[in-house]
Amino acid sequence: MELKIISGGVPKTLVEIAARKKREAEKLAKREHDSHLTFDQVWCVFDIDEHPFVSEAKQQAVDNGIRVAVSNPCFELWALLHFQDQTAHIDRHAVQKLCKGHMPGYEKQLPYTQLRDRYEAASERAVRLSKMHLHRGTAGANPSTTVSELVATLLSQRANWR
Repeated sequence: MELKIISGGVPKTLVEIAARKKREAEKLAKREHDSHLTFDQVWCVFDIDEHPFVSEAKQQAVDNGIRVAVSNPCFELWALLHFQDQTAHIDRHAVQKLCKGHMPGYEKQLPYTQLRDRYEAASERAVRLSKMHLHRGTAGANPSTTVSELVATLLSQRANWR
């Protein structure tokens, strides 16, 4: 398994880039008669933050067979769930402040060594949030994250890493 990461941009732009890269790989695979040139999976990771066109980005991802890992309100919610439950609505600045309390010196780069042993707890908390919102009919609402789905997918492929 080879992992390619492209970063930057608002959700709609990320999905557009991912869809284009996926189509290019599929064309190349067809031209070269080599199905190994296509992507097994394509994911876009983004947060809700204050980004425009998030709903459109999610639909475009579905339309192009791209999976999404979305955090609401911000990506740092995933980090916060490694340390505590968070079931009440929260703004991104509060999430970031709480992260700094749990991870002194935190500045946008997640300290893997501080999070690694807490993954199971974070994943369980994320799943509980998803179930809570599903029960309420508010799937994807603040606070929520599906980053745990991406991490679980990556971990399931660990034996295939190069």
